[in-house]
Amino acid sequence: MRLVILGGSGSGKSTQAQRLGRYFDIPLISTGEILREAISGYQPLPEFRCPETDPRTSLSVYASLSELGYHTQPYIQKGELVPDEAIVELIGVRLRQPDINCDWVLEGYPRTAFQAEELDFLLDNLEQKLDWAIYLQVPQAVMVSRSLGRSLPDDQPEIVQRRVELFYDRTIPILEYYDRHRRLLTIDGDQSPDMVQHNILTLLSVP
Repeated sequence: MRLVILGGSGSGKSTQAQRLGRYFDIPLISTGEILREAISGYQPLPEFRCPETDPRTSLSVYASLSELGYHTQPYIQKGELVPDEAIVELIGVRLRQPDINCDWVLEGYPRTAFQAEELDFLLDNLEQKLDWAIYLQVPQAVMVSRSLGRSLPDDQPEIVQRRVELFYDRTIPILEYYDRHRRLLTIDGDQSPDMVQHNILTLLSVP
């Protein structure tokens, strides 16, 4: 199962991505978490490690991610989207890691129509294909209030508002892209997490 979780800031996409990852027992790839770890200089999370991985390979990858974090920090602090080229490179590195076999949940990417196309190109090269893009539809006011209720350092009112504006300006075309390719599932995200997950599994035809 290969899934992309789409939604604006505060839509609950991180929560549902984590739940689906646990439900299907597949890796969760979160660009937000990877970037935050890279920016803070924190040590790699255990889930990124694989016993059969050559340590030298892991170190070279993390050095690359740390460098990426350094260059993307100004964009994140302002609530701007990280440049496409940097995110495309990040996802390409992550999908080639040994702990990623053929199944995964991707959260935080793609965020532009260009990135959606680039993801398809990347998956073609990896001989994989996206199963579904799941869009959590939430009213703008709910996205703002949920985001402001969190304790993340970059969830300041002006930054949150900027993220919401960017979502409607640049992310909505992704829905049209996946809809044309008949891979879009739209879910009412303004419900309890349990109900949202139930509705997702129902549309995925999972018993």
